Amino acid sequence: MLLATLIFSAQDRLWLTAAAFVAILAAVWWSYRSGPQAEVRWGCGALKIMGVAALCACLLEPLWSGQRARPGANLLAILADNSQSLQIKDSGDAGSRGDVLRALFSPQQRQWQAALEDNYDVRRFYFDTRLQSTRDLGELTFDGRSTALGSALRGLKERFDGRPLAGILLVTDGNATDLASASPDLAGLPPIYPVVIGRRSAICDTAIGRVTVNQTAFEDAPVTIEADVTALGVAGENVLAQLFDSAGQKVQELSQRVRKAEDTLAFRLQCRPEKPGVTFYRLHVGLKAELGGTNASTASREVTLVNNTRLVPVDRGQGQHRVLYVAGRPNWEYKFLNRAIQEDAQVQLVGLIRVARREAKFDFRGRGGESSNPLFRGFGNQSREDTERYDQPVLSRLNTRDELELRAGFPSTPEDLYRYEAVILDDVEAAFFTADQAVLLQKFVSERGGSLLMLGGMECFEQGNYERTPIGEMLPVYLDHAGRTSPPGPVRLNLEREGWLQPWARLRENESDEKARLQSMPLFQVMNGTREIKPGASIIATAVDERGQPYPALATQRFGRGRTAACTIGDLWRWGMVNQETHRDLDKFWRQLVRWLVADTPRSVELAAGPGEADQTVRLQVRARDNKFQPLDDATVFVEVQQLANATTNSGASSLRLRAEASPEEPGLYEAAYVPRGTGGYLARAAVTNALGADAGWAEAGWTTDLAAEEFRSLQPNVGLLQEIARRTGGEVISPEHLEQFARHLPARKAPVMEAWMTPAWHTPAMLGFALACLAGEWGLRRWKGMP
Repeated sequence: MLLATLIFSAQDRLWLTAAAFVAILAAVWWSYRSGPQAEVRWGCGALKIMGVAALCACLLEPLWSGQRARPGANLLAILADNSQSLQIKDSGDAGSRGDVLRALFSPQQRQWQAALEDNYDVRRFYFDTRLQSTRDLGELTFDGRSTALGSALRGLKERFDGRPLAGILLVTDGNATDLASASPDLAGLPPIYPVVIGRRSAICDTAIGRVTVNQTAFEDAPVTIEADVTALGVAGENVLAQLFDSAGQKVQELSQRVRKAEDTLAFRLQCRPEKPGVTFYRLHVGLKAELGGTNASTASREVTLVNNTRLVPVDRGQGQHRVLYVAGRPNWEYKFLNRAIQEDAQVQLVGLIRVARREAKFDFRGRGGESSNPLFRGFGNQSREDTERYDQPVLSRLNTRDELELRAGFPSTPEDLYRYEAVILDDVEAAFFTADQAVLLQKFVSERGGSLLMLGGMECFEQGNYERTPIGEMLPVYLDHAGRTSPPGPVRLNLEREGWLQPWARLRENESDEKARLQSMPLFQVMNGTREIKPGASIIATAVDERGQPYPALATQRFGRGRTAACTIGDLWRWGMVNQETHRDLDKFWRQLVRWLVADTPRSVELAAGPGEADQTVRLQVRARDNKFQPLDDATVFVEVQQLANATTNSGASSLRLRAEASPEEPGLYEAAYVPRGTGGYLARAAVTNALGADAGWAEAGWTTDLAAEEFRSLQPNVGLLQEIARRTGGEVISPEHLEQFARHLPARKAPVMEAWMTPAWHTPAMLGFALACLAGEWGLRRWKGMP
């Protein structure tokens, strides 16, 4: 606030006035210099001197001067909150917070508004999802779906840019939905004067907070939904969390007891979607007394039920994950592995199995002029290019897409190998691969992001001469002879600490059942000995011999963008030969292991939906790659966004087709922005075509927008945010009771357009009254004490 200054206009009378005052001062001193009652004498003298000083000051004609906002020259914005959060009733109040706000702008409260209008050009606005101007703030309906406080302040800044805006009177509860984790941008804004609507009071409510979805390769519980539930004013009661699937059927129900008045409960629910792609689940929480049992209440005690329900998207992926299995000979391991994978609709196992090794070509083995292998004699009229030669192995292709896939054996080009997401090697030596194929397989893992699993066949690991090869470098175990040991007899499989922490390595839901399963497993007779695991690798399981000595049985590690695994046991098929239960366990183990291999493998086209820069905007990012998994430039990308009328059944209501533009930040990245207009589930599908117009792939993603959940995330006024806004802009927080006082004193504050003011102080009643009071006081004191 600017303070006024006191100036004297008749300074030419200064010497005369000073001389008169000195003379009077000397006379007073002479009159009271001696006598009884010294304290009374000095008191009377002081009163007379002050009275005379006031009269002498009037001779100099003192004037009060200062600066104030020029009336009508400055703008003042009144910004009122129109969101749904103002429908909350504080404890003990008959009306809602919105009723309190509306009463501030009623005709009965026109005094403070009139005081502002006398000095400012007042503009009135309200905001919820966007900023809007209005003439009467007393008719707000408080039905806005969000409190976009940050964007509203930015809108005022842009609207009054370059104009004399003196301040912003902000009337809100401070629960902004677009400032949850970021500090508001207040640069260039005038002083903001927040008026806090609402108060901290005892509130009864349960609300869903942060929700996360975790997917694992554990077959019995592939999807875990974790939800934080805030419970206010319900200490000692039970909160119920219910999860419903797309058909409206209850999947799981959990209950927890609230320990204190303000408590946060962590719920962990599990589900297993039956179909691939995006599925929406509905999570609902509430008091158990109101949701469960025959004595459920008909009316809720909570202040709002809007924040009790949340849609949760679960993406199980689209299409099949293709895995290439390469074996040096037919074996039982492939039989069990293939049969287990056939039960998983999302994984396709493609087999390349060598039936016969390549042989040196000798003329005496064939007929005259015959260079092909006799094994293929008599199989139709095959050309020389189609028949296997003596110096080529005889390969069998299984589960291929067409007759051309793997026709030349193991892939030799990135276009052929990168179509797979994982490669499994079993019973095949390093010499099976050419030097280029070995390097290509290493790039498949490190650059493409694929996975490699080597099983413990008789010609794998050190027996297959993989040491000092590109493939051996990727394995998580050392293959050299130094310190390498092999178990002397049969071994038993045992999970290590890392294995207990990995859901895909376990087959039972609890620890006791898993330990019992491990004890019932058969002993294994074949194992490849290794020295130890490499730095950075993890041992999932060990093989323990009769002496209790452990050996690495299943180890994993990251390699570049992908990951590798080594299973050193060579006769896992024995596991499935005991009985039907162990057979099912072996099948489940293979499915979970293969799912882990392909879980994080990137695909040629990927679509991700995340929060954008503006309020409520969803940022759609499409990453496109060609057959060599290089960024695909000059592509055409369209994203079709569908708002689902019923998210639980994926029935569409409306759709919008957007074109994604290439991002300058990353090659192969295309972006588009979408602004949801309502609460519900959204499904987006991206289609990519290359520069030649050919289809390059597609991807799908889903998300939910719950505007009410964000709006009612906090039910107490956010006084801290409003205080920070006021402090950073030079304003102050105003209580509703002090609005009239604020309106009277606001013109004295600094404004863009100021004017000087001046008023005389020497002939005011206050000045004359002060002088007469001093002189009368001196006379009365003398008479009271009996002095002349």
